Amino acid sequence: MSSAAPAPAPAARPGSGGATRTDVLVVGAGLAGLHVATRLARQGHDVLLVDRRTTLAGAIRTTGIFVRKTLDDFPLPERHLGPPIRRMLLYPPSLSRPVALVSDRDEFRVGDMAGLYETSAAVAVEAGVRLALGTRYAGRHDGTYHLAGREGPFRVRARYVVGADGARSSVARDLGLDRNRHLLVGAEEVFPVAPNGEPPTFHCVLDPRVAPGYLAWAVNDGEHAHVGVAGYADRFPDGLRRAMERFRAHAPGLKGVRRPDTVERRGGPIPVGGVLRRIGCADGLLVGDAAGAVSPLTAGGLDPCLRLSDLAAQVLDDALRTGAPHPLTHYSGASLRSRFRGRLALRTGLAHIRTPAATTAAFTLLRTPPGRAAAARILFGDRSFPGRPVPEPSLVSG
Repeated sequence: MSSAAPAPAPAARPGSGGATRTDVLVVGAGLAGLHVATRLARQGHDVLLVDRRTTLAGAIRTTGIFVRKTLDDFPLPERHLGPPIRRMLLYPPSLSRPVALVSDRDEFRVGDMAGLYETSAAVAVEAGVRLALGTRYAGRHDGTYHLAGREGPFRVRARYVVGADGARSSVARDLGLDRNRHLLVGAEEVFPVAPNGEPPTFHCVLDPRVAPGYLAWAVNDGEHAHVGVAGYADRFPDGLRRAMERFRAHAPGLKGVRRPDTVERRGGPIPVGGVLRRIGCADGLLVGDAAGAVSPLTAGGLDPCLRLSDLAAQVLDDALRTGAPHPLTHYSGASLRSRFRGRLALRTGLAHIRTPAATTAAFTLLRTPPGRAAAARILFGDRSFPGRPVPEPSLVSG
């Protein structure tokens, strides 16, 4: 069950010149924004966190799939996590003879994102973050940040700004930082299911007719089903919605499952170009999707989102405490991109597979011992980006 969302905090009393003052303005209250805001507040800094949504339980865009290394390193609340998943099936376009990958460890859990967001927001407010929901970022002008809140427009003077505002970040634009150019679009339906006697399983379908340049998926963990497709927007034969309808009609792993009339629908852009090179400057930095901190191959974003937010909080804390002349010079995506070289190459290869015949041919290699081993390394691997987090109570502990 989701916890009650905290009431939005007032933007604060106007400072000199009619502008609110704060150490750090964080734009976007997804997991990345919530995490960096909470860590900074716990370190004693004044943080204003804004989000255009009036409730964090609405307009969810992520599938909420957490991988093992995230579950190992971040104490996410058990009550907001679905059953562990150890089994993944990879299907060719024919849906026949899937490649089964089964781990001896718990590899995935799907989070109740509404509950996680609301719990995270409550923890952030308890840590001292000033949270203003229903507040839209309206740009940077004359050294101040312009916002439009429930009580009208106001201005903020911040020592630093954090762009946690998604794949098409407005903060990145205003700071002159890099912006995502390589994007997929995705759609997903989420609905409750009853156990069907099968182990929790992650079903992935590679079919360029349904998911051009990426994949379609059906996750059934015995409590909820997540059914979705993603791909390059200009390559869907008759649009994303029709692709979703076609896949939903024959998605694997849902035999005997009744889809309710009302389902939760999610969707949005997915950056797949790897972490951007310029993600920080003298005035602020980017985290999460805004920084491109998503795996180019699997599009998994929750693990790098939390880890990069840890790094961002460390860099900002040092900058605020020392007042160094170039405090954010060490926050650079250029040095981190080397972690993605292999997956960027595989992303390019996947993007060039345009026919079912080519996909089927690729499965010939995937079914060999080396092919299965390579797939297991990618999907069940232990590598983390950009590194292990600094030990500290999680933003969602409790």
